[in-house]
Amino acid sequence: MTNKMNGAEAMVKMLEAQGVQHIFGLCGDTTLPFYDAMYKLDHKMTHVLTRDERCATYMADAYSRVTGRPGVCEGPSGGGATYILPGLIEASESSYAVLGITTDISVGSYGKYPLTEVDQEALMRPLTKWNTVIKRADHIPRMVRKAFRAMTTGRSGAAHLGLPYDIQYDAVDASDIWADQQLTSYPAYPQAPAPGAAEAAVDAILSAKKPLIVCGGGVVIAGAMEELDRLATRLDIPVATSISGQGSLAETHPNCVGVVGSNGGTDETWEAMANADLVVFMGARAGSTTTSRWEAPSATTRVVHFDNDPMVIGANYEVEVGVVGDLKLSLAQVNAVLDKRDQGADTFGGAAAVADIKKRKFEIFNKLAQSGEAPIRPERVIDAMMKVLPVDATVISDPGTSCPYFSAYYQLPQSGRHFITNRAHGALGYSLSAALGAWYGRPSSKVVAMMGDGSFGFTCGELETVCRSRAPITYIVFSNSNYGWIKASQYADTDARYYNVDFNRTDQAAVAAAYGVKSWRVENPDDLERVLKEAIEHDGPTLIDVVTQPLEESNAPVRRWMG
Repeated sequence: MTNKMNGAEAMVKMLEAQGVQHIFGLCGDTTLPFYDAMYKLDHKMTHVLTRDERCATYMADAYSRVTGRPGVCEGPSGGGATYILPGLIEASESSYAVLGITTDISVGSYGKYPLTEVDQEALMRPLTKWNTVIKRADHIPRMVRKAFRAMTTGRSGAAHLGLPYDIQYDAVDASDIWADQQLTSYPAYPQAPAPGAAEAAVDAILSAKKPLIVCGGGVVIAGAMEELDRLATRLDIPVATSISGQGSLAETHPNCVGVVGSNGGTDETWEAMANADLVVFMGARAGSTTTSRWEAPSATTRVVHFDNDPMVIGANYEVEVGVVGDLKLSLAQVNAVLDKRDQGADTFGGAAAVADIKKRKFEIFNKLAQSGEAPIRPERVIDAMMKVLPVDATVISDPGTSCPYFSAYYQLPQSGRHFITNRAHGALGYSLSAALGAWYGRPSSKVVAMMGDGSFGFTCGELETVCRSRAPITYIVFSNSNYGWIKASQYADTDARYYNVDFNRTDQAAVAAAYGVKSWRVENPDDLERVLKEAIEHDGPTLIDVVTQPLEESNAPVRRWMG
């Protein structure tokens, strides 16, 4: 390495120093020096060219979720910056570390009305955890280090770096190219809870008669699954999750209630929430979906809250005990307190209560899952997936039709991040591209992505990227030729006054085949399992277009359509 390099080269070498292995992005004129630096320099990073900057960010988001490392995406100035923003919002609100790099017009042309001028710093400021537009080349290494520090410490989130065109050519001292290796994954520098907090939480839990643990995404982000398993098993406490919290326990675990709330929850699982005399939120914000718009816990239910973000604790409920700290460290302390007390023989009867809830829930599901009705019931699709998918599969869903059915009924056999959906803002078009990011992050796992036909129309252009990458992803499209969630909402809330929610039926299999994807269209439920097995076993991208029952006619596991 020479003593001097230009700013674009410094950016490439800094990303490599931070442990980045994959970059997802789209070329633009302001990106020319950065791409030239990636071409010329010797580095071990793979750049994945996408067809849309928004999709590049979704790829980086899913990549981050399965690897525990920051995902990196990039795009050009102007429209590229505005397109990259939706994915950064989702990652930041969902607490996943994603770095968006947007190249920019030259600093020297600011305010002179050049093509694609936009105030990137103002654009990104309210919707990322940290952001800056770098004004000098010699600031690049320091700003990259700061971005990674912001993304990976405390409550993880998204960061943005603007990289103007002219400073990409200016000189940078090579001696400043270094990185803190603690920040190559997250949570970095995890903080333990305050002295006495774990003891207070244990005292509160043990004083309850019917406690319930409710886990959000924070448990899996912190890697606290084993500690949670030990706590739930030793005290025999039932454990429910939000959709984002799926994977906190394997759903086949005897203490795992499953998803509760207005989306993906059922009447049976809601009983656990409504009947608890103490709710322990862990890495969950106690937001509108999990609590069914704060219907439960009630104002009189006792609440203990574990989270690494102090702003979350007490935001929606008066908290009896708040434990601020990394979930893995916090639950380790809770288990240590119980060890000292030799506590573990008593039982709250969680496994027995869970067995009863699941028995009643799956009696209903199994009847519908065996239905020979056409259009095909969504329950039958989920049932076929449970029979065919390998135990370590990674499943991604858009937040539409497929999400509540999968969250309610699919029994994830392993803990960890094996189900991904964009719950923070629920933008359609996420899963098709996010699946590719998940595959790059965990290529040994079979990746399956589900979406409605409305979602398919948002981002189907990325099927070309999937084929170019030769990624053996299987896509399942729930086709009902409408924006199902909104149509079901109009059915429930406006007496079935349907307005502008239906569109023409499209042959998604034919569209995918045109890109080079091996595809099937399934209308007969008896064909579903055979076709799914064939698709899963095929060594290449596959898509199954399943003509399904519309949501407004279904028995969807949704307690409230309006979140």
